[in-house]
Amino acid sequence: MERYYKILKQPVVTENTFDLIDEHNKIVFLVQRNANKYQIREAIEKIYNVKVVKVNTMITTAGTKKAFVKLHSSDSAAELAIKLGIF
Repeated sequence: MERYYKILKQPVVTENTFDLIDEHNKIVFLVQRNANKYQIREAIEKIYNVKVVKVNTMITTAGTKKAFVKLHSSDSAAELAIKLGIF
């Protein structure tokens, strides 16, 4: 379980991420740069007990890696955001 917490650094909180949460049921995390999509998916599913549909990643110009995580329709990104203290 500890390795999952090492993969996920922190949630990203911007105006754009609020739109993704509300409109597309997606949540954005900063993750370890060497983590792959399968590891990110597994970490989010195990830590937060939600079902992940898709993970897209992006390396920013600052050198950090962002993961855009789309949740299953039965799970709400807004509820997860409340658990994380974003809302």
